[in-house]
Amino acid sequence: MLKRKAKVLKNECVACGYCKKVCPRNAISIIKGMYSQINENLCVGCKKCIAVCPADVIELIEMEV
Repeated sequence: MLKRKAKVLKNECVACGYCKKVCPRNAISIIKGMYSQINENLCVGCKKCIAVCPADVIELIEMEV
């Protein structure tokens, strides 16, 4: 079975925090003010973070469960 999860391209992330603010599951953290990190166990693949990312560095990936 496949599940969709969001993933941040952390080398390009500007750590603006918009994704963290819209995440309904609190699955996103800002690490050392440098980049966003998504907790794969909490992410449900709703795409809200992707929609608000001004740097366009969040993608949806498919993961085996």
